[in-house]
Amino acid sequence: MTEGDRSGGDPPDPFDTAELRAAVLASWRGSPTRFREDANAEEDLRLGGYRDRLLVELAQNASDAARTAGVPGRLSVRLVDGELRVANTGRPLDATGVAGLTALRASPKRAEPSVGRFGVGFAAVLAVTDAPRLATAEGGVAFSAARTRDEVAALAESSEETPAAVRELAARGGEVPVLRLVWPTDERPPEGFDTEVRLPLREDVDPGGLLAYMAEQVVDLLLALPSLCEVTIGDRHYSSAGSTDDRMVIRTPDTTRTWLTERATGEWPESTLTGVGVEQRSHARWWLCWAVELDGDGAVLPPSTDVLHAPTPTEERLSLPARLLAGVPVEPDRRRVSDSPATAVVLDQAAHTYPELLSRLDPLERTALVPEPGFPLSDTDERLREAVVQRLRESAWLGAADGSTVAPRRATVLDHFSSELVELLGEVVPGLLRAELSEPAHASALRAVGVHRMGVAELVEVVSGLDRPAEWWHRLYDALLPVERTDRTAREELTALPVPLADGRTVTGVRDLLLPGDGAEEAVAELAELDVTGLRIAAAEAVHPLLERLGARWAGASDLLDAPALVEAVHNSVADARAGADPMRLAEPVLRLVGEAGSRDWLGALALPDADGEVRRADELLLPEAALLEVLDPRAVGPDAPLRTVAGSVLERCSPERLRAVGVLDSFAVLVEEEPDTPHEGIADAEVWWREQERLRGEEWPPSRFVGVRDLDLVAEDVWPEALRLLTANPETARAMREPGGYTPWWIARFAVLEGRSPRQWRTPDAERLAGLYDPVPDVGVDRETLRLAGVRTELTVTDTADAADLVARLADPERGVRAGLTMAAHRALAEAVACERVDSGEIDPPRAVRSVSSAVISADRAVVLDEPWLLGVFEPALVVAGGNSYEFDAEALAELLDLPLASEQGVVEILGQGVTQAWRDVARVPAACELLGAAVPYGEVELRDGLRVRTSEGEHRVHWWVDDGGAVYSERSPDGLARALAWTMDRWQDRFTLAALLADPDATTLLR
Repeated sequence: MTEGDRSGGDPPDPFDTAELRAAVLASWRGSPTRFREDANAEEDLRLGGYRDRLLVELAQNASDAARTAGVPGRLSVRLVDGELRVANTGRPLDATGVAGLTALRASPKRAEPSVGRFGVGFAAVLAVTDAPRLATAEGGVAFSAARTRDEVAALAESSEETPAAVRELAARGGEVPVLRLVWPTDERPPEGFDTEVRLPLREDVDPGGLLAYMAEQVVDLLLALPSLCEVTIGDRHYSSAGSTDDRMVIRTPDTTRTWLTERATGEWPESTLTGVGVEQRSHARWWLCWAVELDGDGAVLPPSTDVLHAPTPTEERLSLPARLLAGVPVEPDRRRVSDSPATAVVLDQAAHTYPELLSRLDPLERTALVPEPGFPLSDTDERLREAVVQRLRESAWLGAADGSTVAPRRATVLDHFSSELVELLGEVVPGLLRAELSEPAHASALRAVGVHRMGVAELVEVVSGLDRPAEWWHRLYDALLPVERTDRTAREELTALPVPLADGRTVTGVRDLLLPGDGAEEAVAELAELDVTGLRIAAAEAVHPLLERLGARWAGASDLLDAPALVEAVHNSVADARAGADPMRLAEPVLRLVGEAGSRDWLGALALPDADGEVRRADELLLPEAALLEVLDPRAVGPDAPLRTVAGSVLERCSPERLRAVGVLDSFAVLVEEEPDTPHEGIADAEVWWREQERLRGEEWPPSRFVGVRDLDLVAEDVWPEALRLLTANPETARAMREPGGYTPWWIARFAVLEGRSPRQWRTPDAERLAGLYDPVPDVGVDRETLRLAGVRTELTVTDTADAADLVARLADPERGVRAGLTMAAHRALAEAVACERVDSGEIDPPRAVRSVSSAVISADRAVVLDEPWLLGVFEPALVVAGGNSYEFDAEALAELLDLPLASEQGVVEILGQGVTQAWRDVARVPAACELLGAAVPYGEVELRDGLRVRTSEGEHRVHWWVDDGGAVYSERSPDGLARALAWTMDRWQDRFTLAALLADPDATTLLR
């Protein structure tokens, strides 16, 4: 029955509401402040803790009623004739409940577990109505602001003075505490429900908006209130169906939503209830539930932001990716968590339980529930998140590669990953996580819980020292190849990877690693058995492109042969063989490689047995049929000699061609050394040649390359013609003989023997211009070109001190008929050799006799060296040693070599008589002669004489021209004198004869015809 039906008679009052009203009215009448206290308390609830909580509070009551009755909780919300009607199943309202509704903070739920507290949640209805009613099967009750105001006004009629409640009512503008006075009604709930709350909506409430707002809260309520199974809002139906211990399925009109849950409960220790009110302490058990929503594939749908639910929403904001519903002590307004030890117990238990929630998820979904680093949203959030993260670090919930679960603090994740790489390292790295967890999507979560990340450098360190088959390493390289391709910084770290070798060892690092290629398989197998120190040939089963990208080289026969370790092994092979090693174990694979890759200079050091079974270097051995044997001194071949023939057993196993390739001699061998800095050891007279060339070449020494024929000193003296033919028949030795300034032509020219003399003491028969100084070489059966290469002279040159000493001696030999021109040419060559420092004059004994310009051999103590051309006019030609004039040779150098004085140093010269001084341009015929010669007329002057005479200590002499100590030029008036003075002045001494002809012809142009 509604308020409008009261005129039809009073309804039954099964809940004794009259007594309840009387008690309240008596308290208002008897206490001057009670009405005000009740009004303020209700106002605080309506405006404070219970604002915007209408559906939440009614749903809590419905949940408690269903749980108490042990029936499925159902809640129906509908609009009927301007009223909001909320019906529920479960224990109906009784007298105690009615009393609780009218009593502030005195709930009938005190002695039993419930969601609601103190019975004050019903105050939330005041947000939409001033006259709420409740209907049950036994009857109903009603509250009304209007009827309450009437009752307060009636208090004045029954009292002699105005009660305080009346005065307070006036002061409050007619506002009264609605829920303190209750009246009976005879209304009943709809069929199928046990209780219905009926709320006539105030005019300022939007009914449609209210239903829509409530609909938004239903899913959260079903999740928070497990006793509530169904909720209907208008025509929209919601239910929790198919739920299990760890799953809750909520069906809405639009979709089905699944929530993963983890629940826990327990009793509070008595010591933790300090600071908790008496009402709260009556609830001895705590409870909690973690919940996270899943999509249709079971993936986590974490909320962006959330609050702590106790179990309905509080204002404690949380940033965890899962929802926490917990029975924590809250402040009276149910908005904030109580700061008490009891709260700490629940939050600690929530953190302890959190990993169990993760363990119910697929391993790849678990990281979605790791709290992200960031600023906390509240004090509760900070405390809870720190505890959760710490617990996650210690609990085993991460999926490991071996199928187990591992705690983050014991886990390792790869920076670079693949399924293959994780599979390979799963048995090597304890706690290695499965490959999918290395993906970027999991990185932040794993970092938050402190999972160790393994980079390339550490990965390489971990696998170092492992004993695994070559196939395992090949798989590892295959898994790491994408890493090298995508992360260029990883290349340097990957170069330290272990590599299994063909000899069974596993070495660290790719440096100097050789990958066996085509044509080298047999040699690799043989070398692997030798355990050559430093020879790093990868096992064939481990060969992979990654190794090549990291610096390993494909090892064909040529690469293997040039491997530094094999080169060193060859160099040490003689010492190793003499220490007991079988030389053929190394020689055979080396010879096999040589057959594919060709010869190398250093292969001569390879140890091979000789005919007597002794070990020798290959380049100290001869083939039995070697052509070189025909020209060697017999003493050069034998047990104690420099050379020996190779063992026949070697020839049976290796071809002569391969033996020649490793240095076994068939003919003369050529030694080659790149960038030498010292004379080549073991080659005859190399130091002498080196010092001589060093003196001659200066800064251009040492050479960039040394090439020399060896064993020349072992040739028998009487077979040098045959040796020369053998040398020129081989292109390599022939090239060595043609090298300018090279060791080979140098040595042969000095130490070879042709008819008892060295080659440079002979001349070729066609070099007739050298006749007299050198004799023609006898016919030794060698062609002219070979003779020339051997050092037989074809022209006059002075190459060294010994050569100069020999030429000086030949010039002083009176038995030799030497032409005057050849004598002067010889003196020029000697002077040039001294001036160019090819010859050290201090190493040559001064001769007792010299040959003059007249080709006469005279005593050295009578001769002078002509150093100025005009001086020839005052000395006897038979006493003058000359090589031309001062422009063509260094007279001082020749004087130093022969230990003779210079002509200019022999006494004072006086120029006699007087002449006429003229500029050269004014001298007749000089300008025309210069023009015809194509030269400019020189500056300066000349003093002309009809007859030019000079006086020395020996007397007066008539000369054609002269230059005094001051540089003044003198000439007699003759074409010859003028020509010589003009040529000297113009520095064109070679043109003196042409000038003489031009100056002598009155019509010089005739010379052009």
